[in-house]
Amino acid sequence: MTFVKATWPRALRSQDWFGGTGKNAIMHRSWMKNQGLPADTFDGRPIIGICNTWSELTPCNAHLREIAERVKRGVYEAGGFPVEFPVFSCGESTLRPTAMMFRNLAAMDAEEAIRGNPIDGVVLLTGCDKTTPSLMMGAASVDIPAIVVSGGPMLNGKWRGQPVGSGTAVWQFSEMVKSGAMTLEEFMDAEQGMARSAGSCMTMGTASTMASMAEALGMTLPGNAAIPAVDARRRVIAQLSGRRIVEMVKDDLKPSDVLTREAFENAIRVNGAIGGSTNAVLHLLALAGRIGIKLDLDDWDRLGRDVPTIVNLQPSGRWLMEEFYDAGGLPAVMRAVGEMGLLHKDALAVTGEGIWDGVKDAPNWNEDVILPVEKALTQSGGIAVLKGNLAPKGAVLKPSAASPHLLVHRGRAVVFESIEDYHARINDEALDIDETCVMVLKYCGPKGYPGMAEVGNMGLPPKVLRKGVTDMVRISDARMSGTAYGTVILHTAPEAADGGPLAVVRDGDIIAVDVPARRLTLEISEAELEARLKAWVSPVLAGAGGYAGLYVDRVMQADTGADFDFLVGCRGSKVERDSH
Repeated sequence: MTFVKATWPRALRSQDWFGGTGKNAIMHRSWMKNQGLPADTFDGRPIIGICNTWSELTPCNAHLREIAERVKRGVYEAGGFPVEFPVFSCGESTLRPTAMMFRNLAAMDAEEAIRGNPIDGVVLLTGCDKTTPSLMMGAASVDIPAIVVSGGPMLNGKWRGQPVGSGTAVWQFSEMVKSGAMTLEEFMDAEQGMARSAGSCMTMGTASTMASMAEALGMTLPGNAAIPAVDARRRVIAQLSGRRIVEMVKDDLKPSDVLTREAFENAIRVNGAIGGSTNAVLHLLALAGRIGIKLDLDDWDRLGRDVPTIVNLQPSGRWLMEEFYDAGGLPAVMRAVGEMGLLHKDALAVTGEGIWDGVKDAPNWNEDVILPVEKALTQSGGIAVLKGNLAPKGAVLKPSAASPHLLVHRGRAVVFESIEDYHARINDEALDIDETCVMVLKYCGPKGYPGMAEVGNMGLPPKVLRKGVTDMVRISDARMSGTAYGTVILHTAPEAADGGPLAVVRDGDIIAVDVPARRLTLEISEAELEARLKAWVSPVLAGAGGYAGLYVDRVMQADTGADFDFLVGCRGSKVERDSH
């Protein structure tokens, strides 16, 4: 793709506020000058917004104030004027009922803050799982020049001399405690070394996945995704991004120029290569909807199916993000994907060049971390999309995190009507369940939870764990943490609360899973399924007030990204009226 730069100098968006000698312009400038700004600050230099998801309640993003200062240096160096502003921050580890419920709220906040303020370009400071997609969604709906700077992953966790992956270790150790392989005291001791520095999870969880997706889409400078949060080079790329956004404003290089169909196809394939989180499916579908690109679940299956998973990171593999960065990070992976013939090399990046120009010479310094294709974790990575009478609009599974022997399986359903029902019964020794069963969880989708919580990777019953069994087939309309693993079928659509077939599965029903054939089947007759659905009454209460009520009323289903129906599309940057 050839990008045609805009003629510079040209009229800047911010001059609608600050330009001229009229009353409104003087009022806007004079109020800003109470911060001690020189008279020539608003004389036509680009005004750059720094959209910051910093929050001490979002531990992954608690260091972003320092990153913002480095961005400001770069903006000043390039001749721009930086203005930092806060937006809603979705803390994955602390926010209830689930951070996903507030991704759309954060996207609304970012969109309106970007559109409503006198800025010509914006730097999006992200980190924790939902902050990356929400800020890209908001920026895409406004479509002024934008660049992403991630906060980076934490240092590797450590316990008794061994590496510990944040998130992944919690799932592993919790199951070990239930099986008797680990004491509670040991679990508590391990907790102290899981999060050793600022930054997001250092596994290939959702935070690292979405940082990788932003880079694969071309929305960051090359190498952004993997630099550890406390590495000095994280500050360097923040400063360089500050310089770059000023040039992007001068060139009028916008998200709509970068977020093309080819860019999304690149990201889907890169997600397969890194063994990325299933959450990326939701977020990229929603982002595509904002920019007006047609993308669906079938694209995820078709484009990612033949991509080998070559990144040997937890939860799919062995290593953590420090090793990934030292091995070459995402540029090395994208070079490998390109050399497989699976990359649209001319797709435009925020650098102003094709994506291939930033990665074509990227070295791989450690082939145990970024594997050669012939040694891939799985030759068919990506995200598997299953369909059938149990999931007419699709469900997803991450093959690289699943057990090969369970990818074709037929078993008796053990049904949990809610997450509370699951918690009440899973540890009961009288529960009629064994490792051949299929665990089914209902009413945890976008409307049902609400917010589609990360509860799909249900822990196994202790009596099964004591046999040494570590995986079973699990099916739900929920999500799964990117740090989790197992043969877990997620995002079943339509969800139970929306009257999907999942709602009428009963204990003892036989469910057949065939991942190679992409089938998910409830083995009852069509007439029986129709009769059950006709008699079904939703147990989910409607009429909630506040944001929760808005969410349940307007959220779309998982197969389209769970955005709000009224937020789909690009509304542009124009502000119709000046109230002054």
